[in-house]
Formats: sequence, C-alpha cells, structure tokens
Amino acid sequence: MLLRLGALTPLLRPSLFSPKPILLSPLITPKPFFSLSSFSTAPFQSSLVSHSFNPKPTTLFESGKNAISVDPYYLSCCMADKDKPLRVAVLLSGGVDSSVALRLLHAAGHHCTAFYLKIWFQEDFNNFWSECPWEEDLKFAKGVCDQVGVPLEVVHLTDEYWSNVVSYIIEEYRCGRTPNPDVLCNTRIKFGAFIDAINNMEFDYVASGHYARVIHPVSNQINKPSVLELSKDKLKDQTYFLSHLAQAQLKRLIFPLGCIPKEEVRNLASKFDLPNKDRKDSQGICFLGKIKFSEFVVRHIGESEGVILEAETGDFLGIHRGFWFYTIGQRQGLRLPGGPWYVVEKDVKNNVVFVSRNYFSLDKRRRSFRVGSLKWLSGSPPDMTSQFQCKVRHGPTFYDCSVKIELGEDSPEEVVVVHLCEDDQGLAAGQFTAFYQGRTCIGSGVILESWDDKGFPVCQKALELARLEDKSKLGKPVKIKVKPETSDQESVQKDGIGPDKGLAEPRVAITS
Repeated sequence: MLLRLGALTPLLRPSLFSPKPILLSPLITPKPFFSLSSFSTAPFQSSLVSHSFNPKPTTLFESGKNAISVDPYYLSCCMADKDKPLRVAVLLSGGVDSSVALRLLHAAGHHCTAFYLKIWFQEDFNNFWSECPWEEDLKFAKGVCDQVGVPLEVVHLTDEYWSNVVSYIIEEYRCGRTPNPDVLCNTRIKFGAFIDAINNMEFDYVASGHYARVIHPVSNQINKPSVLELSKDKLKDQTYFLSHLAQAQLKRLIFPLGCIPKEEVRNLASKFDLPNKDRKDSQGICFLGKIKFSEFVVRHIGESEGVILEAETGDFLGIHRGFWFYTIGQRQGLRLPGGPWYVVEKDVKNNVVFVSRNYFSLDKRRRSFRVGSLKWLSGSPPDMTSQFQCKVRHGPTFYDCSVKIELGEDSPEEVVVVHLCEDDQGLAAGQFTAFYQGRTCIGSGVILESWDDKGFPVCQKALELARLEDKSKLGKPVKIKVKPETSDQESVQKDGIGPDKGLAEPRVAITS
C-alpha cells in the first residue's frame, strides 16, 4: 500500500542566546509525506485473527516447533492484564532488543504488526550504499516476523528525517554546538511522524525496544498523565533519549523491555531462537550506516582552515580543518605533541579552537548552566521547590540539582538555571539535560551556551589573537614543550563524563 500525506514542517525556533534556531520539538501534528510498502507474505490483517487472548500471561508458548517457558514477570511491561487484546504497532529495527519486544507482545496475546523505518536519505552517497546495513536489518526483521506470522511493513520517512533531524544536526554543527540525534529521532520521527502516519490504522499503542517504562493511568482515571520511569536495567536505561516527548506521545507508547535486564533480553532471544540472536548491538548514527561521520561533515559543511591557540597563553600551536569538527572536552584529532590537549572553547565567528592541558584543574570546573527548549512530560512545569536529579548525558550517572525558572533575555520562552551538587567537566551546548524525581523522568531541555560566567578562562591575549583578521601574522606554530607528568585528575574520569576521544560526533545510543 502507498500513502501520501502532507509535508512535515521543520520544528525550529530562534534560540534565546544565539542567532540561530535551537530545538523546541513540540508534538508533531501535521501529517507527514511518506510511503508504506508491504514486506510480508502474510495478509495485512493476518495477525488480527490468529491470536487467542489470555489476560493472565501464560508461561508456555510456541517458538517454531518447541514450547518455551517464560517467566510471566517478563510480560509485566506488555500490558498483558488488559481484558482484551490490543492492536500494537511495533517498531522493528532488525536488532535483538526490538525483536524480543515483538515476541513478548505476541506472547502476551496482542495483535501485532511490525514496522521497519527506512530513513536512508542521500543518493549522492551512492558509493557507500552497499555498506549501509538496512538490507541486512530488513532481512533479520522479516525472519523474526515470519517465525510467528506477524506482518511486516516498510515505512519510508526519508524526507521527514532529513528536514527534521539531519538538517538540524548540520546547522547545529555550523554554529559550534553538539546536537543529539537520538532525542530528535524519537521525538520527531519514531514517535512523531510515524505515529501521525498510522493514526488512521486504529492501533491502540506503538511499541519499541527501548529500555524504559511507561506507567499508564487506570481506566477510571484516564485523564491523568502517563509517567515515564527508569527501566530495570539502569545501565541500559534510555529515558534520557525519551525525555523530550510530549504527553500525547507518551500515552501511545509501550516499552516491553522496561522490566527486563539486558542480559535476560539476550537469554530470551536465544530461547526464542531468533534469527538475530547472536547479532551485536549497533552503535552509531542511524542515518549514516558505515559512513564515517567526518566524511558526512565534509560533504555537508566542508572544511575551513583555522588556528589552534592555547587558552592560557595565546600561543599559536597549529591549524585545524574547521571548528565544527571539535567539541568541548575533545582530546583526539588535535595532532598536537606534549599532550594530552583538550578543546576547551571555540570562537565560532573567527574559526578558532582554544585548547589546554589543564582541562581538569579544579578552578575550571562547571556547576551552573542554563537549559532552554523545555519540555515537561506531564504537560506542565513541576514544583520548582522539589528535589531534582538530572542527567547531562546518556549513561547511569545522576546529579542532585536545584532548578530555577527564569525568562530569557530576548524571548518570552522560559529557561531554567541548573545548579549541580558537584562539578561536571563535559557540559556541551546543544546536548540535552533530562530531569528526574526518583525513578520518574519529568522532562528535559537543551543546554545553552550561557554558563553563568563560568566558562573556561581564555586569556585576553588569546582572545585578541583570535580576532586577528590576517592569521599569517601569527607566524609559525611555537615549539611545544612536553608537560611534566602530574597526578591530578587527568587520568581519572567519572563514569560517563570523560572527554570525547574523537571527532565531535553527536552522542548517540547503542541500539539493537
């Protein structure tokens, strides 16, 4: 079948503290253009008549020729206690996680239809097409569906992904920020454009292989908000990437893996004898396949030679290919002797990168920062007198924090000033901060450039040299002396907050 719907409009608005748009990511309401093609030998309606529903999860069900015993607790995030089977649209990537999620929903008696989202976007990368893994992904997805007779549909959201995710990433890098494509993809594509696209198909819920829990209100309290909670596996938990959803989106979602540790998901894949049971988790930017991120940046942003200056002295140390190749805290790729050197600041206007060997000095740490483009999952701001925790990046690390709402200087949009209970060295403008109360994720926003006047101290000489129009007047780079070994915290990193070790790629999730 082929559906054509209205174009999806970009969701951008001017930043509060910068001349270019930053993410606001409201719920997508316009219908997107997309095409939907069947990829199943079974009729589309086959899964709607092939199941008998048992409201009490059974521990035995068929997988191929063998009956398999599964702890009913594993179905506790599958809404198996409903008095009738649900119609569930399951996002299937071809990886282990989404495949197990599908099988658990099927075991719980629900009527499932699988959907594979194809978002490869650039024909001018034809020389890499054979390396893009979507064909292998689709093969595994079809194999998983064929085991239990679930139909599989292929959804083409190429244009929507380009206009709402990829173009935003490119623009953020041009402005010196480090975006997060996973948050954008969840909000605008998987649970945005896709949900809009299937609205007329009368599915009760949309499911995926994310590690998170959604607690929906009971039937007699349907007007109460749904709640996003941490998964049982705190290491794999992906609530950070789901923290910018709207309440209307959250109410449509089921995450069957929210009750199961990753190790058990792998065990279930083996029990089900899934065709992809031994497949490794993927790690990378979903629209690139095996293309190097640096090649993508060169193609869409280009290269522009600039200088590298030492932040403390203003010494001219070397040249770089463009400030957009670097993010704050980055270490590798600088090609400077006598390190380790770290990127500490960037002058976007003059294409200058400032570096230092003293990135972890105690007097250069950050505790306070501002967050804009706020989205509260309940639909309204929380009580700001409450105690909060936050994540400033994906991972198991939480900070206790205080949060204060204030109006932006040049916009009526609210921002929050966040004060962490301890210092963090890896704060990057453009990344998200997710807020929590206990196990509940309450929302998130985008980290802004304003650091409450606590940015890395760049000396006046370095700032003046950065503004020099004719950089040839700097002469040749200085000869860098080897820094004496120290025992400070250069070699000791907290969980998840060490510096980036390569090109300034978007920080992405590990998925399967």
